[in-house]
Amino acid sequence: MSELLSLDNVTAGYGEAVVLEGISFALQEGDSLALLGRNGVGKSTLLVTLMGLTQLHRGAIRWCGGDIARVPTHRRAQAGLGWVPQERFMFPSLTVEEHLTVVARPGKWTLARIYDVFPRLHERRANMGNQLSGGEQQMLAIARALMTNPRLLLLDEPMEGLAPIIVQELLRVIRALIKDEGLSVIVVEQHARLALSITQRAIVLDRGCIVHDSDSASLMADAATLDRLVAVA
Repeated sequence: MSELLSLDNVTAGYGEAVVLEGISFALQEGDSLALLGRNGVGKSTLLVTLMGLTQLHRGAIRWCGGDIARVPTHRRAQAGLGWVPQERFMFPSLTVEEHLTVVARPGKWTLARIYDVFPRLHERRANMGNQLSGGEQQMLAIARALMTNPRLLLLDEPMEGLAPIIVQELLRVIRALIKDEGLSVIVVEQHARLALSITQRAIVLDRGCIVHDSDSASLMADAATLDRLVAVA
């Protein structure tokens, strides 16, 4: 497998405020990573840093071997970084289908394939984005990112606030993306065991630094360490 993404001593934040400090890790093509930690430790900031939406104070971010530290957000998306933000960002003036087609890029993820994976979106394709339930909006946010045909999918709290039946449906989809499609994924998730159950590797942040890096199965099996690091109930 070839290296897809690498961070070397990345320190970043908002303006002069530093949130992430000395972050270093690499991701290979096809890897899946659970990004864990308590609230406010920098997990979401790491994702938006990958998208170029924070102030990079020092360090290097490489994508497919090239330095993207100065590359604007839209160019990163065109290069294959697909971001599903926690806020979902539904547009009330666009239908479900328009949300999907407006960002479409050539590749295996087509409108027909999206509707096959998310039949509920097909049923609601003429509805406006703000007419969807929370679960439907999350499906649409993931589907919209897939329509860009990304090489790496960044998922920020995809299960937050959703009914258990919707959580199970989304877990099934994400697991299939990783195992069947071989898509590289980084998932930020407060429900640590959910994220560990679908990923190969886990990184835990605390106060903006990496404090644990292991395979997901090992961390899942070590309840004491998991509870200590992320305060799992």
